[in-house]
Amino acid sequence: MAIPSGSGTEVLKTALTRETAASENVLVNGVANHIYTILSVVICETAGNSETFDLYVKDDGGTVYYLIKDQVLAPKKTFVFNDRIVLTSTDELAIAPGGTCDIDIVTSYVDQDWT
Repeated sequence: MAIPSGSGTEVLKTALTRETAASENVLVNGVANHIYTILSVVICETAGNSETFDLYVKDDGGTVYYLIKDQVLAPKKTFVFNDRIVLTSTDELAIAPGGTCDIDIVTSYVDQDWT
């Protein structure tokens, strides 16, 4: 993506996700000519069972870059990831639970649209 030189928009957004399966769930799905600044990811276990999860970025070629690997989430507890991450173009922020689970995920981010 080229450095933006025109006018665009900048909007605060929230993605709400409920995960119950041991499969990848994309939290922020990048779009060309957008820059996403991830502000926080709040993950809450709601069923009373210990869980694990991976949090990672996938580039547009599908390569996975782990932010967190095999993080333990205790029963009825919350994990907060609030380091800033920047995604460009079609990068994705994704989570993958280690097994069947019941977790709620709130992702807050800034979407800069340069289309």
